[in-house]
Amino acid sequence: MAEVSDILIELCKLPGPSSYEEPVTARICELLKPYVDESWVDVMGNVIAVRRCGTQGAKKLLFDAHIDEIGFVITGSQDGFLRFERLGGLDARTLPASTVEILTQPPIYGVIAVMPPHVLKREDMEKVVKIEDLFIDAGLTKEEAEAIPLGTPGVMRGDLRLFGENLICGKAIDDRAGFAAILKALELLSDTKLDVDLYIMASSQEEVGVRGATSGVFGIAPDWSVVIDVGHGKTPDAKPLEAPEILDGGIVINLGPNMNKDFTDSIIKLAVENEIKHQIEVSAGGSSGTNARAIQVSREGVATSLLSIPLKYMHTQVEVASINDIEAAAKLMCETAKSLKGGA
Repeated sequence: MAEVSDILIELCKLPGPSSYEEPVTARICELLKPYVDESWVDVMGNVIAVRRCGTQGAKKLLFDAHIDEIGFVITGSQDGFLRFERLGGLDARTLPASTVEILTQPPIYGVIAVMPPHVLKREDMEKVVKIEDLFIDAGLTKEEAEAIPLGTPGVMRGDLRLFGENLICGKAIDDRAGFAAILKALELLSDTKLDVDLYIMASSQEEVGVRGATSGVFGIAPDWSVVIDVGHGKTPDAKPLEAPEILDGGIVINLGPNMNKDFTDSIIKLAVENEIKHQIEVSAGGSSGTNARAIQVSREGVATSLLSIPLKYMHTQVEVASINDIEAAAKLMCETAKSLKGGA
């Protein structure tokens, strides 16, 4: 397997907004082949794969990470400019003067138009921008813009690169970083005999309501699940309780009602015993806002744990994460899979 950073950069460059994940899905199927016995894409666009332990009726462990990213969809045109609406949690504050990729065939480059400050009143400069007041300039004539099919998706453009001390910056790190960690865990487990069937779900449509995971986990019916997503990395302007996760501080193990206490306690113990750098975060609410909220309550319930990769500037095209934290997540998932006893 290539370096985690190389895999992550490759995955993040692929466009895959919610419900339009096909380019990412196709590459993930290829990346999984050396490590699993079988893989398929279900009706929701989830990539599901299994590595069987060889024991009939063995229990099932699921590793889940969502592969969709925030994006937008074209809703119309006006005088050569394109109107759009968000797919997922696209933050209007970050959009003016941003660059975008409209996923026509071939894709079209565009910019989100912004009025220069010279022509704005002071009170207008202080207003919060609304999505409905923005439009995309793709260098099109009125006729060309009208020819762009309604419903065409698009994504923000982000310059994926390594910088600082083993940090990575760009778009879609939420949550392609989670899948990169899963892939690394599979590599670490390549020569290890497991006592459980290990399922992988690269889930779709998380950013629009955890839809892929909701249906995918129902079909898998796992006994345990480790959901890996991103969390809010600490920055100077953030209050401690709003962004407690420190980049390069290790993988974050979440505690709270959305997580199974016994399973999570065992994962914390594994992190300590194996000297895996980690942090603890309390998610006191009834839902973590991740796929864990759907997986935990599927069927008769699934013993679920949530790991978070600290991430700065979430839902922008300049998300920042630490490669070290991603690798720590992979090691912890590896040890978790090795620890479970699930023969019939």
